[in-house]
Amino acid sequence: MAGIESIALPMTHALKEWQVAVHALEQGETILLLRKGGIRDARGTFTVAHERFWLYPTHEHQRSHLVKEQYADAITPVEPGWHPETVRIASWAQIIDRFEVSDAAVVAALHPFHIWHETFVVERLKWKPSQPLSILLLRVYTLPQPQMLSYEAAYGGCKSWLDLTPMSAQHASLMEGSENLPVLGDADYAAQREAIQAIIAPW
Repeated sequence: MAGIESIALPMTHALKEWQVAVHALEQGETILLLRKGGIRDARGTFTVAHERFWLYPTHEHQRSHLVKEQYADAITPVEPGWHPETVRIASWAQIIDRFEVSDAAVVAALHPFHIWHETFVVERLKWKPSQPLSILLLRVYTLPQPQMLSYEAAYGGCKSWLDLTPMSAQHASLMEGSENLPVLGDADYAAQREAIQAIIAPW
């Protein structure tokens, strides 16, 4: 993964993702994210510039009908432009695998491994059809003590990556405490990873 920063550096960057998806990652219900870029991403394309990052939960754009039925009740609709006064950062993640997928059959076969409704995933695949879906397999770690960040205007908007500078001062102690707290044990994680790889690999 060329261009990835040294993992020894203090970590200030975060991946912005729906709150319902972050919660599912933190509960070990999925290890998979689907990405295709936000309007404010460069050229509207998702790129991976960081191997490790904080998980930043957002309520923007998430809707009950866009996720599987068992996750719908976890979404509270918010007005456009709404944001919380504080944001709860409770986990960080490392990208273990990244795949680019354009085949609808592969995307359909991945349905059991993520939280989104199948119609939403099909729409994302068709949006900008020349661009593949990025499939990220994450290893997620929970913090011993979640951190509350004051919301800043720079955190808003449809973009994938954020700079959470306030997290850098606490980076060392937070990471040391959480490195021994992966959401899934090695065997459970390996089983999910291998099952997903088996779907993607033939393509």
